[in-house]
Amino acid sequence: MKNCLALLLIIILSVSCKKTPTVNQAAVDDDIIKQYISDHQLNAIATGSGLYYVIKTIGTGANPAANSTVNVIYKGYFTSGSSFDQSSASGLSISLSSVIQGWQEGIPYFKKGGGKGILLIPSALGYGAQASGSVPANSVLIFDITLQ
Repeated sequence: MKNCLALLLIIILSVSCKKTPTVNQAAVDDDIIKQYISDHQLNAIATGSGLYYVIKTIGTGANPAANSTVNVIYKGYFTSGSSFDQSSASGLSISLSSVIQGWQEGIPYFKKGGGKGILLIPSALGYGAQASGSVPANSVLIFDITLQ
């Protein structure tokens, strides 16, 4: 009986000590974004935080600061091409201090007055491990944007 209990205890301890593999979500997101860039032949610039951006049109005004209020026309979609949100044709006036980190970091690369391009945002700079509305957890987000 003692041998059976000792064997059972050893089995339980060995099973409970197995580590669950951890996922490096930043690396997964970076691979997804790089594949998207390659598939769509984009000339994207990496910022070092995981964010990539593409400037299609420079614009004529000043670059906004991370806490500026901007008027932006946008369409948000997943790498599959499925859209999850978009503004009206007249755009949305919003303070960058109230949006996802990817916008806070990325929008200032574009100039007001027609700055146009793409933000490729890893999940950590979007909604992270939490789902938000129709955006699943750990989603890479793509935004076509135009600053007015």
